[in-house]
Amino acid sequence: MSQAQTVAEVMGYIFACTNKTEQECFDRMLFSTNKLYAEKALQVKKGDRLFLLNLDSDIFYGPFKAESDGKKDLVPEAWGGKYPYQVKIEKTNKTTVGKTSGKILNQLGIDWREPLSSELAGILIECFENGSSNGSNPLNVQLVIPKKLKNLQKSADDKPTLESTTLWDFPRQSYGKTPKGNNRYAGVTPAFIIYNMIKRYTEPGDLVVDPMAGSGTTLDVCREENRKCVAYDIAPPRSDVIQNDARKIPLEDNSVDMIFIDSPYGDNIAYNSHPGNIGKISAESEEFYDELEKVMKECHRILKPDKVLGWLIGDQWVKKKFTPVGFLIYQRLCKYFETVDMICVTRRNQTSNTGMWHNRAIRFNFYLRGFKHLFLMRKVSENKLSSTRTKVNWTQYSREKDSEKETNSSENHQDIQ
Repeated sequence: MSQAQTVAEVMGYIFACTNKTEQECFDRMLFSTNKLYAEKALQVKKGDRLFLLNLDSDIFYGPFKAESDGKKDLVPEAWGGKYPYQVKIEKTNKTTVGKTSGKILNQLGIDWREPLSSELAGILIECFENGSSNGSNPLNVQLVIPKKLKNLQKSADDKPTLESTTLWDFPRQSYGKTPKGNNRYAGVTPAFIIYNMIKRYTEPGDLVVDPMAGSGTTLDVCREENRKCVAYDIAPPRSDVIQNDARKIPLEDNSVDMIFIDSPYGDNIAYNSHPGNIGKISAESEEFYDELEKVMKECHRILKPDKVLGWLIGDQWVKKKFTPVGFLIYQRLCKYFETVDMICVTRRNQTSNTGMWHNRAIRFNFYLRGFKHLFLMRKVSENKLSSTRTKVNWTQYSREKDSEKETNSSENHQDIQ
């Protein structure tokens, strides 16, 4: 432990493994993770207390001591390079094995994905000590955690959870102690979307660009998550958003690690009075899509190969006419990018989400906009453009046996008659 790191400052971190990756952890005396939890690994300091959770077997190992600070590629060849954020470890005289760890973590209110305070790390170490008399015994699964110790992991600055499905439903626009963007800004982007995207598709220090930044949600999330960010808007509402037209972005080719765009959905919202505002053009006109395609071309130019663009867009229903804005945007995007996936983002905070409007939708037989499209698109690298179609080994189900059964059944029935 360094002199600068006192006992009170010793933190705890839980790393995860599977049955396939566990043995290499101990063979190399190395814990690691991928870019989703890179920040956690990079926070580890020499002397911190570490634990290993096997997600397949629910077996818990600990405590260990960090023999190094957390860094990227301490052992580049480990796990074939899949888990580059690493920390070297050593056993302590109290290192042991525990079972049914999920129950214990739930009782303590611990999320293994988040760092542990020194207090909570100490309590977890006590759980190991109290639950086993020697290194071969499992933890006592009947261990009762005092109520006063529950939820010590919770704080006002809790991070959002990472989405695992294509349906994203966020209860509010922002999260944590500091606001991300301005929730009073017309068409403000949910900060949870940016958080999920940068966690999945970027690493700490990567450059993220938002060509239509509005109130700066992307900028605020990136700053908090240790990503570089350049935010532009044709009529910036704050000084750290650069004034620029998204149809011509002043950045070099292949220089950006991720792009996020929450573009206008047509002329249904008065974003600003700038004469070049694409949001002044009707989504019912071809011109609207032509202008946004210019933005797509610029995004393709500045984005690095194999990197991801996220485009958030909603459909339109005005004066009894529906316009599939999302699908029309998607058709244009497919000219320049390949599809990673399509996300359905639930709309919660729009002005029409009131009892009066829900009443009108039923009385006059129309539907309020309940979701937005989030198109996740990837810039294809040159060496992939000429690649052949991916071969998939589908499981085929034959109907021949069923047909034979029906024929035999019919013949038997005739014999009986």
